Amino acid sequence: MPTVAVDKADLWERLGKEYTTEEFDKLCFEYGLELDEDTTEEVEEAIKKGLSAERPQLKIEIPANRYDLLCIEGISRALNVFLGRAEAPKYRLVYPKGGESELLTTTIDPATAQIRPLFACAVLRNVKFTPRSYASFMDLQDKLHQNICRRRQFVAIGTHDLDTLTPPFRYEARPPKDIKFAPLGKTQEYTAEELMTLYESEKHLARYLHIIRDSPVYPIIYDSKDTVLSMPPIINSEHSKITLNTRNVFIDVTATDQTKLDIVVNMVATMFSEYCEEPFTIEPVKVVLPNGQTKITPDLSGRDMVAHASYVNSCTGLNLSTKEVAKLLTQMSLETSLSSENADVINVHIPATRPDILHECDIMEDAAIAYGFNNLPDKFPATSTVAQPLAISKLSDVIRLEWALAGWIEVLPLILCSHEENFEWLNHKDDGNTAVKIANPKTLEFQVVRTTLIPGLLKTIRENKTHALPIKVFETSDVVFKDTTRERQARNERHAAAVWCNKTAGFEIVHGMLDRAMKMLEIPRIGSQEDDKPTGYYIKETSDEMYFPGRAATIYYRPPPNHPQRLASQIKDKVESALGAKHDIAIGSLGILHPSVLEKFEINFPCSALEFSLEPFKKQMQKIWTNEE
Repeated sequence: MPTVAVDKADLWERLGKEYTTEEFDKLCFEYGLELDEDTTEEVEEAIKKGLSAERPQLKIEIPANRYDLLCIEGISRALNVFLGRAEAPKYRLVYPKGGESELLTTTIDPATAQIRPLFACAVLRNVKFTPRSYASFMDLQDKLHQNICRRRQFVAIGTHDLDTLTPPFRYEARPPKDIKFAPLGKTQEYTAEELMTLYESEKHLARYLHIIRDSPVYPIIYDSKDTVLSMPPIINSEHSKITLNTRNVFIDVTATDQTKLDIVVNMVATMFSEYCEEPFTIEPVKVVLPNGQTKITPDLSGRDMVAHASYVNSCTGLNLSTKEVAKLLTQMSLETSLSSENADVINVHIPATRPDILHECDIMEDAAIAYGFNNLPDKFPATSTVAQPLAISKLSDVIRLEWALAGWIEVLPLILCSHEENFEWLNHKDDGNTAVKIANPKTLEFQVVRTTLIPGLLKTIRENKTHALPIKVFETSDVVFKDTTRERQARNERHAAAVWCNKTAGFEIVHGMLDRAMKMLEIPRIGSQEDDKPTGYYIKETSDEMYFPGRAATIYYRPPPNHPQRLASQIKDKVESALGAKHDIAIGSLGILHPSVLEKFEINFPCSALEFSLEPFKKQMQKIWTNEE
């Protein structure tokens, strides 16, 4: 949840009342916010010591989807409507005197499709900034950049002094060597290539360079005199920077996501339209798309939805009339009207500032907030159920308990690891179809989602290699694989793994761990692939390069005849089934780890490892546990 710091005295003035910390904390709770901190005492202490201090602030935690509350303007506006002190503002698009023909125009070049294809803009006319409102304006942009914009990856905002520019504007994409301007805070002009080098050492901007750095073209916005407005999403131009004396503000928003683009341009424009000479008015801008079509931005029309009093009552346990529900929704800045055709229906107009409302359940939640969560009736549910663990979780607990009783220590490494640890360090090759990779990892330690538990166990041993030998560690947890047959393109698989580290290799130790686990799962051991037993497990020598040659084995499991995997195998190959072929599946491996693997993990003693999947056993175990119950 983002935290917004607002000037305490300024907020009291906007709300028309001075609250105690306890009173305001209660008000925040009633509206669904949380007062995180009141800095009044800290400021007073600093003043007593003769130190300079800022004015007292209130730090308020905001729900992540309430972008309209990321500034003092939005918070005070919403609370005033909630308290009945004001009506919800109606935001309007105001055209120049000459109508649409006199609108400012921005033309989008087709080349922008290579980098950031979407664009929107707006104009705030005759704005009067104060130092605090100016700071709030800048802070809102930063809050949006860090939240919905995902650090400018999806959306970037630029604000400019319109009076320093000459419309119409052009949004283009050019090679970095062809872009040259003086960036914000600089008087010297630089090419885009030079800016990339310049900002590598600036902590604030370095985090955004990767967004466009490797692109053959960079996005750039010009006016009719080829004056640069900004190079999104990195930096604005010094020429058009906003100051306290700015009276007309041009807002540009570039994006790769249309929904986020619409939300952001609406938020920036509406939140600060109250400072316009005619409050809550925004001048639109005509955008000429690459295909020649035009559109007007921003779109403040909002959306119309339908709510039902019966639905609100059923979810909240209340018995409110349609008029009472409509009144509650009005407190939450929603415009309502009653249906003349159906006494249960409420027509709700969702303003452009409430993109968080997507479904009738969101309208119901607003009604519940306005009524007061603490005022909702306490009722026992009509039905009672007893929770029950998933079969795979119960299965994991069996292994976990048994191995812990054998004197092994359970560890919990991170599920993310580096690409090298998951593949190269285990002498495995990445085929590109196995691991789920992180698109933009923050560090090299978190590049992929692990496909094996072994690296985490070896890293644990590496960090604890000063402990007394033997080191016996295990983990029972999930790994993740790519799976194009699933909607989410990946699947989780529960594995159990153990590593023994001592002066001797200990292959027999991990082999014994496997046998003990299978005995507790009531999986019989069979001699080999040729064994005629209907179900069981066996091991067979393998040549996995992770293990020492001749000291490794694959674990095979033969499911019972009615097991889903065996049935699927029979259906897939009826000929083999008719001939009575066995449908054994490889579920894991065990062996003595190769010295090169241990060297990469900086382990100086031999180790044996065991890892196998628990997924094939969950159906069988579920049946056994059901019979026991």
